[in-house]
Amino acid sequence: MKVVVYAICKNEAQFTERWVRSMSEADEIVVLDTGSEDDTVQRLEALGVKVVTEAIVPWRFDKARNRSLKLVPEDADICVCTDLDEVFHPGWRKNLEKAWTKGASQASYRYTWSFTKSGGEGVVFWIQKIHARHGYRWVHPVHEVLEWAGEGEPGALVQAEGVQLDHHPDQAKSRGQYLKLLELSVEEDPLDDRNMHYLGREYLYKGRWEDCIRTLEHHLSMPKATWKDERAASMRYIAKAWAMKGERQKARDWYLQAIIQAPYLREAYMDLAWLLYEEESWEGVLYFTDCALSIRQRPRTYICEATAWGSLPYDLRAMALYHTGRKAEALEEAQKALAMEPEDERLQGNVKALS
Repeated sequence: MKVVVYAICKNEAQFTERWVRSMSEADEIVVLDTGSEDDTVQRLEALGVKVVTEAIVPWRFDKARNRSLKLVPEDADICVCTDLDEVFHPGWRKNLEKAWTKGASQASYRYTWSFTKSGGEGVVFWIQKIHARHGYRWVHPVHEVLEWAGEGEPGALVQAEGVQLDHHPDQAKSRGQYLKLLELSVEEDPLDDRNMHYLGREYLYKGRWEDCIRTLEHHLSMPKATWKDERAASMRYIAKAWAMKGERQKARDWYLQAIIQAPYLREAYMDLAWLLYEEESWEGVLYFTDCALSIRQRPRTYICEATAWGSLPYDLRAMALYHTGRKAEALEEAQKALAMEPEDERLQGNVKALS
């Protein structure tokens, strides 16, 4: 099979060598540069990458992705869309070809979106940016996704076990354009529940509590908003917004609704445990952290936060046990927290203080 990697970029010279080395298992690499002012283009070309420069005005991610997809040769069998701040683990092509059975047209694979300060995995989920050459297009100005636009039904979505992609972004890079692009997404397609959810979440990030609550309550009322995981996330974000407004009882009520909506996810239990920790409601902290820890299978979707799967459940339990006079049990939980993040100085100090 002919495998081609394609990407978009702008001012990413620092990532070029690492990225090309990681993508080199492909037969060909093509890039759309959207106006770099550094030497990104020259570095890529020196490494054998085919680069076309074209400004996308007004900027939108789907248009840029679709233009970069056009650079992929027509005879390619598999297209692999990545960004220059991403890195495949070696052997990815072999694992991809093994999974790409007859009739396949898209692949799902493991993606580590962020890492902890100690280098452990943070947010992890499975994405589907590997696809057949024909029949697909990118849609939405931001948080763009692949959409089937071919004739008939798409082929099978296969699970590419062993394909691992890591994200190592430039933390100084602004994401300030996201809000306007999300508002444009909702304006273009007001019935798209996914975009509505993302817009509400973005309002939360921007500290626009009223807009967050209004938008996410609308998301929950939409006929298409049936995915329980995402509905629960909207409820959690509404709760966070109410908490920031000082309405802690409303926040608690929304967290409980999120738990009822998706009791198989850790995040709502942990959010409520944190709220109760702030209120020094220690038995509540112990109850809801215990509920979270009873969930041992990490989901493959993006509705999965690093804190819920890191040291925090044990950390909160250690403090709750300490404040209720159970020092020996507190030490056990503090040691579990430290084992998750051994470089964390505060967790080290907790273990030392309890020993």
